[in-house]
Amino acid sequence: MRALYPGSFDPLTLGHLDLIERAARLFDGLVVAVLQNPSKTPAFSLEQRLEQIRRATAHLGGVEVGSFDGLTVDFARHYGAGVILRGLRALSDFEFELQIAHTNHSLAPAVETLFLATAVQHSFLSSSVVKEVARFGGDVGHLVPEGVAQDLARLFNRSESTRGSDG
Repeated sequence: MRALYPGSFDPLTLGHLDLIERAARLFDGLVVAVLQNPSKTPAFSLEQRLEQIRRATAHLGGVEVGSFDGLTVDFARHYGAGVILRGLRALSDFEFELQIAHTNHSLAPAVETLFLATAVQHSFLSSSVVKEVARFGGDVGHLVPEGVAQDLARLFNRSESTRGSDG
């Protein structure tokens, strides 16, 4: 069975990567799909996010990286995915994710949604938190893959050597 893991991934975090690695073991194929959402202004371009994910998942077999706009279920059907993978960090995620899962099921009954609990060490992580820490010069090396940490340092005009300092 093939699975689809959609998201904005702006940027990819170690929590996302943990779910990708676990799903790669569970499914015959996995596509990590970056949603092009016209109502959001991402910190990283679509091309940058795709490249960040490709670099971080290069060690995994059976993982593809792509992008889409429109309905997730339409992309899942196009890809031949029988499962949409979603991560849950906390109970607060569940209500929103369940609503989306029910909506997707109403649109595509043959496509199931599978929730995976985020690993405890990543349960506080979100892309928004990572960007906020990076914006103010905090060290994000323990929150994101190395290449993403470098990209964040460049984005916020901080050298790697000043991450974590007061300046």
